Amino acid sequence: MKKILFAALLSAAAAPAFANMQLAQKYSCTACHAVDKKIVGPAYKDVAKKYAGQKGAEAMLMAKVKNGGSGVWGPVPMTPHPNIPDADLRALAKWVLSLK
Repeated sequence: MKKILFAALLSAAAAPAFANMQLAQKYSCTACHAVDKKIVGPAYKDVAKKYAGQKGAEAMLMAKVKNGGSGVWGPVPMTPHPNIPDADLRALAKWVLSLK
């Protein structure tokens, strides 16, 4: 019984992180970003570290993904993604900012 309860708790704790990686894959974010290493764009963990504790970081990341931009992480621009629903943008931004 303890093993079943532990497994259920473990899977519930991992579900949000997995669900948001699924969103990153769904919207092709992983073509340019990885959790722990730079690809074309910065690693998600580096983004989380840069904006840790900053007010408005979630909204700023949502806007950056939606509108695109350049210059913050180097000369390569991030293309805009205006078709990602705000709820998914929020989930992605929260997830990225939660990474350690």
